[in-house]
Amino acid sequence: MTKIQGIIPLLACANIPAEHDFLVKVFGFEPGHIERDEQGQPHHGEVYAGNLTIWLHRIMPDNGNIPPHAWKSGLVVYVADVDAHYAHVKAAGASIESQPDDQPYGQREYGVRDPEGHVWWFATRFEK
Repeated sequence: MTKIQGIIPLLACANIPAEHDFLVKVFGFEPGHIERDEQGQPHHGEVYAGNLTIWLHRIMPDNGNIPPHAWKSGLVVYVADVDAHYAHVKAAGASIESQPDDQPYGQREYGVRDPEGHVWWFATRFEK
């Protein structure tokens, strides 16, 4: 079996530029690029977290890229100080799903939805 070399999460988005800007300004990801088709419509974007790339792709139901409200899943992102991150995200007016709370599996986390409806959990690990 071939060893896995990496992973790229893909988020289906109705408005790629707005999602890109939100992820950078509110969540703190590094900005990437936005690709446009021949008509100037965005069809792909990227943001970065260290060595991780996150793809932002247009909604294409025929290819399985469906809007997030049609399914319940999300991403977990580790940050150095989850409470400080939460304060920033809340002050920016994001849609909070759950307040920061210590979890029995060794992390403090909170949940938030981005403007496209994707669920994100931000967390800081701690010793159990």
